[in-house]
Amino acid sequence: MTAFNDPIFHDEDKARAHLETIRWPHGPNCPHCGNIDPDKIAKVEGKKQTHRKGLYYCNECKGTFTVTVGTVMERSKVPLAKWVYAFHLYASSKKGMSAHQLHRMLGVTYKTAWFMAHRIREAMKEDVASSGPLGGEGKTVEADETYIGKRETPRVSAQRKGRPYIKKGKSGGAQKRIVVGLVERGGKARMFHLNDATKDTVREVLVRNADRASTLYTDESRLYTETGTEYAGHRTVKHSAKEYARREGDAVVHSNTIEGVFSIFKRGMIGIYQHCGEAHLHRYLAEFDFRYNRRAALKVSDRERTDDLIRGTAGKRLTYNQTDKTAYA
Repeated sequence: MTAFNDPIFHDEDKARAHLETIRWPHGPNCPHCGNIDPDKIAKVEGKKQTHRKGLYYCNECKGTFTVTVGTVMERSKVPLAKWVYAFHLYASSKKGMSAHQLHRMLGVTYKTAWFMAHRIREAMKEDVASSGPLGGEGKTVEADETYIGKRETPRVSAQRKGRPYIKKGKSGGAQKRIVVGLVERGGKARMFHLNDATKDTVREVLVRNADRASTLYTDESRLYTETGTEYAGHRTVKHSAKEYARREGDAVVHSNTIEGVFSIFKRGMIGIYQHCGEAHLHRYLAEFDFRYNRRAALKVSDRERTDDLIRGTAGKRLTYNQTDKTAYA
């Protein structure tokens, strides 16, 4: 898979067969009615080839479908071989790949590459409901917040009766985009874009995504003080006193793991993407979460990561009229 001369990156039939093998390991299933009975699904074939390639007919619902139906690739005119190549590039590039670079490598327009990139990020989005919370009994979860980029809509001040902040000079994080991150040591990470970082909004993220049987490690921020009492344990490091780690018996108290997650994210956003509209930030967070949760340290190869990405395309659609919607911009 790492060899770019692999036929699946250049041959449409082999690319289609590759997608079918990953999406349908036990044979085709109908995306319209869910039929998986091989006796009621037939491949449409014929010498005249008047139909599109890779077409299947479901005798249960009388519908037709291909491997792209019900995925982010549905109704796309981009050749499947280029889609497979794009999946590989995004799954194997640790800090991401810009749409301009993708358009140069695939030979498609910038507009097409930009939309492909967003659909790939949509496929990377984790189903938190099915995957369950991070941590658990005897496990450690680190939490922290970071600020990146300028907000597109100025944050209003409750003290000034809803009017924007007017602080002169540096405004700290007041007018920056807020990202809250959680990471289970030795496990997965999740990052979230919040409109405001308050005790209530941060608590909502924590209790929904981190098992309260876990031990919570944070810095000394008051955002976590009350919520920390709901966990099996809550330990903090005092960054303001230049304390970044300390040992307590067999435990090492620090929040360096989540800082490392933020470091990879920021290096990608600053060095590769350079600019990101606030409407799209949640998809970039999903992209970096996806790769981190399948990193080489967890013994996941580029091939396995790409296969996971292709599986993640199912049940997701993204159209142009969805790419400019946000609750915060």
